[in-house]
Amino acid sequence: MRIISNNERKLLKKAGMKATSQRALILDIIRQGQGHLDADEVYRRARKKDSNLSLSTVYRTLGLFKKLRLVEELHFDETHHHYEVSPSAEHHHLVCLGCGRVIEFNHPLTSYVQSNVPEAKDFEITRAEVNMTGYCPECRRKKEDEK
Repeated sequence: MRIISNNERKLLKKAGMKATSQRALILDIIRQGQGHLDADEVYRRARKKDSNLSLSTVYRTLGLFKKLRLVEELHFDETHHHYEVSPSAEHHHLVCLGCGRVIEFNHPLTSYVQSNVPEAKDFEITRAEVNMTGYCPECRRKKEDEK
């Protein structure tokens, strides 16, 4: 599909960059993957559609998109960075320690914290990120079967 919106084009142009087909492809891969893809997975998926794409191009593009706030870089563990299109609404993540699956959930945590945590009442919260780790139902069943 490879679509870069007018707003995304303006951001790229303002940064002195062009809206190339490879940048559009990488952004589409992240959109289609519904986020939480690491750079290697973005590269693998993109190479199926453009065999000329290099891993270094993917890394540079992800860095550019992060700088322009087109994508967010998420840190679910120490070894991998995951990327998702910058969300329009606050959301949070459940991360399975067994299979690595990431489940998004929505909850107005920021407003709750601002209302109920005394230190946050006079603090301007601009962004909230909550990552909770544990085991998804499938991995919990596997763990119980191994006992």
